[in-house]
Amino acid sequence: MPQLNPSPWLAIMIFSWMAFLIFIPPKVMTHLYYDNPTPQNMDDSKMEIWHWPWP
Repeated sequence: MPQLNPSPWLAIMIFSWMAFLIFIPPKVMTHLYYDNPTPQNMDDSKMEIWHWPWP
């Protein structure tokens, strides 16, 4: 039965996992996010009461 012969499938599995674990993570980690949130001062912010229009 040819599906029990591990020689081609084992190599394919090892090379694909090497690509997922070695080559792809550095490419993903170097991605730049252009919409980073900016920190705000919590001292300057005041709580304002918001009046609901339906009462």
